[in-house]
Amino acid sequence: MSTKNFLHISKDKRTVSAPKHDVFHAIADPTRRQMLQLLADNELSIAAIAKSFPISRTAVNKHLRVLSEAGLVSCRKTGRETRYRLEPEPLAELKTWLSFFEQYWDERLAALKHLVEADEESS
Repeated sequence: MSTKNFLHISKDKRTVSAPKHDVFHAIADPTRRQMLQLLADNELSIAAIAKSFPISRTAVNKHLRVLSEAGLVSCRKTGRETRYRLEPEPLAELKTWLSFFEQYWDERLAALKHLVEADEESS
C-alpha cells in the first residue's frame, strides 16, 4: 500500500494512516459517490456517464476532475473520446483507515459492556 499521500497517526503503539483530504472531499458529494458506483462495473466515456445524471456535461466534467485529483478515477483518451475508470486503491486505503476506528470502538464498547455487567452483578 502506498503511503505517499498519508498522514501518520500513532496511538498506543498502533499506527493508522489517514487518506489525504482530497479523498474525503471527493466522496463527500453524493453525485460523485454515484459516479464511483457507476464506474465500478465499467470503464465509461463522459457522454455515457452524463446520461446517468440530471446535470450538465460541464458539471459531470467538474465532478470527474475532483475524483481524478483524489486518485479515485483515471482517464485515457481513445481518439476523440475520454474514458474513465475506477481506481480502487484510495478506497482500499480509506477502508483500512476506517477499520482502525471500527476496532477502536468495538474495543471501547466491549469494555463498557463489561463494566455495566460487572456493576449489575455487584448491585
